[in-house]
Formats: sequence, structure tokens, C-alpha cells
Amino acid sequence: MPSHLYADRPAQPPEPGSVDALISQTRRLRGEVDAVRRDTVVDDDDAQGRWQRALCDLAVHHLDDLGQHLGQLKEGLPPAPEPAELPAPAPEAAQEDRQTRVGSAEWNLLTDEVTWSEELFQIFGRPPEAGPLPLDELGSTLFSEDQPLMTAMVTDCLVDGKPIDGEFRIVRADGRVRTLHMRGEPVLDSDGCTASMWAVLRDVSELRRSQRAVRESRDSLQRQREIAQTEHRLAVELQEAVLPPWRGSLRFPHENAGTMDVAAHYLPSATSALIGGDWYDALELPDGRSLLTVGDLTGHGVSATSGMAMMLGALRGMAMAGIEPGPLMGWLNQLLETSVQPALGSAVCCRYDPARRVLSWAQAGHPAPLLFRGGQGRALQPPEGVLLGATSGAVYGQAEERLELGDVLVLHTDGLTPRSIEFSRADGTERLLALAPRFSEARSARDCVRMVTEEFGESEREDDACVLVARIGG
Repeated sequence: MPSHLYADRPAQPPEPGSVDALISQTRRLRGEVDAVRRDTVVDDDDAQGRWQRALCDLAVHHLDDLGQHLGQLKEGLPPAPEPAELPAPAPEAAQEDRQTRVGSAEWNLLTDEVTWSEELFQIFGRPPEAGPLPLDELGSTLFSEDQPLMTAMVTDCLVDGKPIDGEFRIVRADGRVRTLHMRGEPVLDSDGCTASMWAVLRDVSELRRSQRAVRESRDSLQRQREIAQTEHRLAVELQEAVLPPWRGSLRFPHENAGTMDVAAHYLPSATSALIGGDWYDALELPDGRSLLTVGDLTGHGVSATSGMAMMLGALRGMAMAGIEPGPLMGWLNQLLETSVQPALGSAVCCRYDPARRVLSWAQAGHPAPLLFRGGQGRALQPPEGVLLGATSGAVYGQAEERLELGDVLVLHTDGLTPRSIEFSRADGTERLLALAPRFSEARSARDCVRMVTEEFGESEREDDACVLVARIGG
């Protein structure tokens, strides 16, 4: 827009070729952005997708406005054929192009003559036969709270020669509300006095709507991130509060050769920042026997860790009360079935009697413990047991295994082994069993845990995992 134009100063037309090239580039870019917008799949729960779609909408509106500005620059020039290689605008784009966004007006202060472009009549929804609005009546179409702004801008322009640059809202004759951006300047006569005021008014309603959508979707995404961070912190704190606090190896002080050396480790997921419902535990019971357990609940976050805390607390209480592993699993199944937060769980529960060196154990849809002896390993034959929470009134079997001095028992959740094509669950078990020679040379359960984490710690696990190692007579 010219600055403080004199009435007799001629405008300089742009070069036709440069304007055509810019129009072609704008159309091409508009089509590419619109294609990205159409390909963006958004659902109600995808805050990041809504933000991306809103940014695409905003970019399209900006390009539409740019296209109209360039088209006005081209007005009056000889028409040129469109380049053959340019793609035809999409139907949605053509509909957007037909919308009028920019109009111009001039108010002559000496003759009270008012000139409006045809586009400005369309923007205001005013029939041309009704004539343009005089400057003193323009404010009647504005929102009442926007009228002081308009008055101040016009006064500054006419009295002090300041340019106009501001936005206001109008109510059209059809009741529709539109947001207009007005840019204008005084036109001075040869004596330097204000002869008229010239302005360009741009309908930015859709542009502002798109900008609001971008802000709202960005704020929503930020809130979701903050909620996720808070939930992650709470889940970690809850997990740390519930899982056993001991570090390194735990040695149960039995007075016979069946002393058990225990170590465990939690491995976070390599692909998710959320904490799952995996647990491990080992404790000495009042009757001199020992409890070993690992398990996993479906889900992630606070709901999974709170469910894990409930299950582990119940398991500890029933084990301290002397309930055997098989019936204990049945009670856990009933507890999970009646829980307010529905979930499925898998678990293995072992009770070791050091006097007889007998391991009694039960499982609920969980990988069987692995027994390593004399440089070789095997999976224990599992008793009957379905997933916790899957079937009402399920009955869980119980098996026994006699252990020997130097035996190593490995319990783990199924997230330990990757579930890709290269490493199925069976392959992961074979990788664990292949550690048998190294386990036979280990001096402690902690050394065995370190070997397991070295083998699986760098794998792309889809879920977090726990591993617990017990060494007899260590």
C-alpha cells in the first residue's frame, strides 16, 4: 500500500510475467498443501493429528488470500493462458477461490463521494443498489465493543495522517458475523491536506478461525503431554513404592544348606514411555518357607501400576497367611474379576521349602520358570492355569519340583523376550536356556541377573519386563 499518496501520483503496474509465475507457484503449492490436509486422518482422541490438520487449514487460507492478492495485481493486464503442466484446482480449492475475501473503498472528504469495489459489497452482504456506506455510517455495522477502535483509527488517519491498520467485526444484513482487517491511508492533495481516505478491507474470518483451531489444538496437545508426564511420574513413584526396595542380592538366612540367594531387575520398555503392570517379589514367610513371584497386568500408566499394587499386596497377604500357590491363584483371579478397573493378568507364584528343597508352584497363563542345573536348562512342566480375570471360578493346578544345591531358577514376565518375527517367545526362551553354561559359573544370583540383562537389555521390547533369579545354596 502506498504511503501518504498524492492524488495525482500514478501507480506502477507489475510485470505480467512475474505475476503469472507467482500465481502458478501459489496454485501449485496450494494444491500440495490441500493434498496433505486431505490425507491427514484425525480422530477425536488424536490431539497431535488435530493440530497438524489445523496447521494445514491455516496454510490453505493463507495461500487462498495470497492467490487473491496476486489476482488483483494481474487485473487489467492482458489475459495469458494457464501453463499446461499446472494441475486443475481440486473442487474444494475451487470453492474456496470463489469466496470473496478482499475489497477496496475510498471516501472523498471534499465531495462526500464514496466508492466501493464490487467485492466489498459482497463482503458486507450489501446489495450494490443500496449504495456504499458513508464513513460516518460504517460504524453502525460493527460490534458495539469494536466501534471505539474504528473511530480512533479513522480519526488518527484523517486528522494526524496516520495509516489505518486494525481488525473489527461486522454484522451483515443476513445476520452473519465476519471479521475484517482494514488497512488504509489518507490521500493528500497538492497542498498536503487530506482529500480522501483509501482502504483495503480483507475478510479474515476463516483465517482467524483456523488460527484459533491451531492454538486450541496446540494447547490441547500440550495439556495431553502434561497429563502424560504427570501420569508417568505417578506410575513410576507408585511402582517404586510397591516393588521390593532391596538392591543387589537378597539372601534368606535359613539355617540349613537350602539357603536361597535372590536377585531381580525391572527392564523398561524400549518403545513406550509408559510404565506397565509388571511385578516381582521375594520374601521369607513365617513358617520358614520363601515366596517367589513375578506377574504382569494388561495396560499401562497409573491404572496398571495401581492394579499391580493391589494384586501384589493381596498376594503377599495370602502368602503370609499360609495359602498354597494353587488356591492363591484362584483368589487372585476372583479379586481381579471383581476389580473396578477391568484387566487381565498373568502370574507365577512359587513357594520354596528349604527343609525339603521342594518348590511348589502355580501359574496363570504365564511363562513357566526355567531351571538350570549342571550347565543345562529346561522349562518346568506347567500345571493347569488360565489368565487371571479371564474366567470366573477358574481352578489352578499346583506342581512340585525338587531342587538341588547349585540350581538356578529364573522367573520372568513375557515382555522380556521380543515378539518380532526374528525373536518369537519360543526363541526368547531358547536364548535364556543358552545361558546355562554361564549360569553354572556365576557366583551369585546377581551375576545371573546381569547376564540376562546383557542378553535382553538392548532388545526392542514392546513392553516392560521383570526378571527374578533364585540360586540354591549360594
